[in-house]
Amino acid sequence: MSLSEVELPLIWCPLESARHRRAAQVEARAEEWIENSTMCATPSERDWVVATHSADFFARFAPVADDDRLLATSLWVYWGFAFDDARCDNGPLSTRPAAFNALAGAVQRGLEAPSARHEEERFIPALQGIAAMFRSFGQPALVRRFGAAHRAWLSGVAWQIGNAAAGRMPELDEFLAMRLLSAGGEPTFAMLELATGMEVPAAELEHPAVRALTEMAIMVAALDNDSHSLLKEMKRGHTDQNIYSVLMRHEDLTVREAVRAATALRDRVLLRYLDVHERVRRRAGEELRCYLDGLSFGIRGNAEWGLRVPRYLSLGRVPDEAMGDAALEWAERPAVTTRAPLPAPSVAWWWDRDLIGA
Repeated sequence: MSLSEVELPLIWCPLESARHRRAAQVEARAEEWIENSTMCATPSERDWVVATHSADFFARFAPVADDDRLLATSLWVYWGFAFDDARCDNGPLSTRPAAFNALAGAVQRGLEAPSARHEEERFIPALQGIAAMFRSFGQPALVRRFGAAHRAWLSGVAWQIGNAAAGRMPELDEFLAMRLLSAGGEPTFAMLELATGMEVPAAELEHPAVRALTEMAIMVAALDNDSHSLLKEMKRGHTDQNIYSVLMRHEDLTVREAVRAATALRDRVLLRYLDVHERVRRRAGEELRCYLDGLSFGIRGNAEWGLRVPRYLSLGRVPDEAMGDAALEWAERPAVTTRAPLPAPSVAWWWDRDLIGA
């Protein structure tokens, strides 16, 4: 694969755009917190963490949050990017599953237990500070939900690291199941309730249709992130286990063919999401409607953020400082018209007729 061979299409996303009106003020508070935290070992690490503009990112997921809740949830996104860069994606543990699993266990326990101590791991005290903010909101069920989602994310990263250590490229079905976890969408979308304070009744949140919508939102955002990061990963030689490398390896596709196939796959998921979302939201209560709106804001916001953020656009070793404010171009229509299920058993249930009664 070479950079000259890659021409990524415009993103199709007919969802509403929104952004918290005080995102800039919350971002300034977040940068001060990062400066005083333990999680960045060097000025370069701090620069790259700040360049994720995670407050702008989550301000697009939760435009109705109050400032303190938006700050706390945004801080976890900053933390997640920092941890991913240093400990998951390309760090010294990225091909050492046993060592990563030991760390993941300590990290998860640090999140769950305020008294847990692991002084030699700089990311744990910072995570515990964020968790303390979550607990201060006085909604323990939401903190518990976030903890379960966090564990799911770490399990997906461990899965990915295990593949890398074994030198194996997952086939499409396994990749999609893994990507639902490793992309970090579970904890990110679990923070919607923490950000808004709107606690969805458990029976509604766990309804198969709502669960399917959550997974589809995660999948669309994850595949968009594979697109956003492709050029940077190619430049740095980090192209294993993304949707393009999977399709090229197992479907014997060229780069251009893999881009077209991945775009079609992503748009099929979004088409199904739109169909299910409309029907579920129509009969949802206030709390569930707020959550469902957050899923849609998140899909759109992730795409907007990814098209502008220095994390993806800066191809050098130093992040560009500013995010562009130029208007974005979007595809006018999806790359496909079919509403048939994806040829992947692990996600084909999203198309079950019983899901929404049709």
